[in-house]
Amino acid sequence: MHSKELTAFVIEKIEDIKGRDIITLDLTDKANFADYMVVCSGSSNRHVKSIAQNVAMECRAIDKAPLGVEGNDVGEWSLVDLGDVIVHVMTDEIRDRYQLEQLWA
Repeated sequence: MHSKELTAFVIEKIEDIKGRDIITLDLTDKANFADYMVVCSGSSNRHVKSIAQNVAMECRAIDKAPLGVEGNDVGEWSLVDLGDVIVHVMTDEIRDRYQLEQLWA
């Protein structure tokens, strides 16, 4: 599965579990560690954890196991590293504080 297809798959899985404000950033000309970054919000710490766990589980089901999942212990900001696609799931407060979209724009 190419990175663009994986990104579309991840977005679909985020939408399935009601993730909000989904943004996709194309990093192909900006970074060499990934092609795309997906940023979304969850409504609570539990929701953030659930979104990240769902993305990881669904990717494992298509033989695209995450290289790592970080931050699910607290649930304010979870990261799912799928190699060419990095997924950030955050609470609104954390997303406002770090503003990843502006950093990578």
